[in-house]
Amino acid sequence: MTLTLNVNGKDVSIDTEPDTPLLWALRHLLNLTGTKFGCGMALCGACTVYLDGAPSRSCTTPVSAAVGRKVTTIEGLAGPTADAVRRAWLEVDVVQCGYCQSGQILAATALLATNPKPTDADIDAAMSGNLCRCGTYPRIRQAIRAAAESLKA
Repeated sequence: MTLTLNVNGKDVSIDTEPDTPLLWALRHLLNLTGTKFGCGMALCGACTVYLDGAPSRSCTTPVSAAVGRKVTTIEGLAGPTADAVRRAWLEVDVVQCGYCQSGQILAATALLATNPKPTDADIDAAMSGNLCRCGTYPRIRQAIRAAAESLKA
């Protein structure tokens, strides 16, 4: 079946079954490999993408649920907030293995887009669904604070 998705601002047609996980369509049919497979049960956050601007787990989202909506992957994430998060990630040296980082960056950007002055509790709550196998949580929190500060300036 041919389905049309809007991915990173472009309409694309893919041939797949409607119940195919969005993650597999992105990675295998569209070659957007920044979105990672982690657990397959929407528990770890590695597969996070935006659907209409809101974080969503692509491993359990069927492609059919993305039809008519805007899908944004790490490759298409743009704007001042995303730029500030990416800069802070580099400055703080957040990444260790990097596997979870696209989901972490999407979650952090979504947080700062809705809450430009998050407390540590706000950060912990917003990031709680994103697991980091390397345990870089203190650096993630520090980078989110740094990104928030840079956006204030």
